[in-house]
Amino acid sequence: MATTVFQIEGGVGKHIAATAVLKAYKKAHPKRKIVVVCAFPEIFLRNKDVARHYRIGAVPYFYEDYIYNKDVHVYAQDPYRQTSHITKQSHLIQTWCDMIGVPYNGERAELTFNFREKEVGASIIDGSIPKNGKPLLIFQPFGGPGKEHQPHPYSWTRDLHPAQAQAVVDKLKDKYNILHICYEFHPTLTDCIRYHHFISKKELFSMLNWSEKRLFIDSSLQHAAAAMGLSSTVLWVATQPELFGYPIHTN
Repeated sequence: MATTVFQIEGGVGKHIAATAVLKAYKKAHPKRKIVVVCAFPEIFLRNKDVARHYRIGAVPYFYEDYIYNKDVHVYAQDPYRQTSHITKQSHLIQTWCDMIGVPYNGERAELTFNFREKEVGASIIDGSIPKNGKPLLIFQPFGGPGKEHQPHPYSWTRDLHPAQAQAVVDKLKDKYNILHICYEFHPTLTDCIRYHHFISKKELFSMLNWSEKRLFIDSSLQHAAAAMGLSSTVLWVATQPELFGYPIHTN
């Protein structure tokens, strides 16, 4: 069978955006089997457009199985290095589709959850949020790749300033139960519920299903919420919604 291999690098949000690109590619080439090699293969679990997915560096016999003497197309280019992205002419998904030569007709990013992922998300919410009748607001004011790749807990190009984040909590704490999603090394906010434990990305994203409101910076949760059809408010600092955002959100 004809195969197309996509190698995807970068962060979780970029992987989620890639699901829209793969959907557009599959529409243009329905008979080609898509194989993904990437940093976060869990994003493509149960994705109907993807036949197989591998983690970068864990691809035994890949050349023999998919490349040698096979009908194969390989896309390993990075859309971040394309002129239209660097010069901020088009959205990441549009740039990516143009790069691989397929039309983009508004295909939406997509995440599919299994029972276990939903169960874990629900149990975390049930065990973390007080039963006081207030709706749940999930808040992500700080993001990034983690302390191994980010020496400082606050990035002015992406994050809310900690004082601004605390002001948001102070304004909304009486109306909502606020769940602060963060890494362990991120600044601590008072009068909200901090969640910095390590779980799988899909389990984390499944928690969004139990939120009434969502307030994010430009990080993986805003991509996930768009893929799940959950309208959210997204705050932008030095990145632009025209490149990375979604019309479902209030940007």
